[in-house]
Amino acid sequence: MSEYEIWAIRYAHNEARRTPENFLCGDPHDDLMPMDFFVWVLKGGGRTIVVDTGFDEAMSRKRQRRIVRPVAEGLKAVGVDLASVEDVVVTHMHYDHAGNHDLFPQARYHVQDREMEYCTGRCMCHGALRHAFEVDDVTAMVKRLFEGRVKFHNGAGEIADGVSVHLAGGHTRGLQFLRVRTRRGWVVLASDASHYYANFEQGRPFPVVYDVGETLEAYEAMKRLASSIDHVVPGHDPLVLQRYPAEAGRPLDIVRLDATPTR
Repeated sequence: MSEYEIWAIRYAHNEARRTPENFLCGDPHDDLMPMDFFVWVLKGGGRTIVVDTGFDEAMSRKRQRRIVRPVAEGLKAVGVDLASVEDVVVTHMHYDHAGNHDLFPQARYHVQDREMEYCTGRCMCHGALRHAFEVDDVTAMVKRLFEGRVKFHNGAGEIADGVSVHLAGGHTRGLQFLRVRTRRGWVVLASDASHYYANFEQGRPFPVVYDVGETLEAYEAMKRLASSIDHVVPGHDPLVLQRYPAEAGRPLDIVRLDATPTR
C-alpha cells in the first residue's frame, strides 16, 4: 500500500484581508486575517501528482494578489519535473487554482463533472457566481478535453492507490477535496472546502459560496475521512506554515504535510 509525501507550496499572499471577508455573515472582531495561496505535490508509489496550478504574474496584477514564488519555481524546488507530470488534480476552476496553463504539457487533468457543468453553464450568467472564474482558465480546460487529457469524476474517485478525490460542492458546485494515505495516517487536503482552520473547526463558512448546506456537510465529511481533525489541512490558511515547520535547508513556505503538526 502506497504512502505519500505531501508538499504544500505557498506561491502568493494577500496581507490586507480582514476577518469579516472570511466568514459568511461577517465577523465582529474586524482584525487582520491574511490569506495564503498554495499548490500541493504528492509523491509516493513511484508517482508525482500535482494538486492545483495556481495563477501567474499577469493574474496577480489583475486580482491584486502578491506572488511570493512562481508556481513553477516552487514545484521545481521539491524536485518536480514539470514535463513529466502525468496527473494534475484541479480541485475547482477558480482563478487561483486553475491557471498556469502550459506548465504540464503531458498531464491528464482530474476534474469533477459538476465543476465543468458549473463553469460552462447557466450559472456563469450571474456575475456574483462567475467573478472568481477566468474565461481563459475555462477554455484551456475545454481545449485539454478535446486533446483527450481530462479525466472526469462523478463524486468519489481514485487517482492512485492511496489517493482519492471526493465531491464537496459548497464553495463551487463541483469542488473536490483529496484524501491521501501518509506515514501519519489519512490526510485530507481540503483546498477550498475550507479556506481556514476556523471555517471547518467553528462551522463558519467562507462567504464565497454556491451552497451553504453542502459546505457544512463537507466539513463533516472531511473529518470522517481524515485520521483525526488534525489531519485536515485547509486551503488558504497562513497557520499551515506555522503548524508544519519547514525542513532544514528548505524555504519557510514549503512544508511537509505528512509530518506531525504542532499546535
